[in-house]
Amino acid sequence: MKSLKFLLVFLVISACNQKVTWDQIPNLNGYWEIEKVTFPDGSEKKYTVNTSIDYIELNDKQGFRKKVQPTLSGTYDTSDDAEAFTLLEKGDNIGMYYKNELSEWEEEITTIGQNSFSVTNKEQITYHYKRFEPINLE
Repeated sequence: MKSLKFLLVFLVISACNQKVTWDQIPNLNGYWEIEKVTFPDGSEKKYTVNTSIDYIELNDKQGFRKKVQPTLSGTYDTSDDAEAFTLLEKGDNIGMYYKNELSEWEEEITTIGQNSFSVTNKEQITYHYKRFEPINLE
């Protein structure tokens, strides 16, 4: 019984410490909606309805992120505004580095999968995203 408990604890710890790898990065392409934000004190803010979502497009280690608004017809309203970023490896982590005329910032990619990803900024605020599923009215 002790061996089973040890194995379970080991598996949970191992899963929490998985490193994001370059072969997972293409999963970032597509439409994403924020699911929740986790603050440094452990508190969370959940988002049940999103009027805008993020569209991310990558080309090698360069990309952009743009806010879009889904419509009921299945299309997206958008502006020409987009935040360009560069993917860089820093130690064991891969980060998204943004720079524009007014500021620069970075977000560390902490988890990534086909249907979810999360990033943490320098204030230790973690943003959790899930793949956007369009509403089907048919």
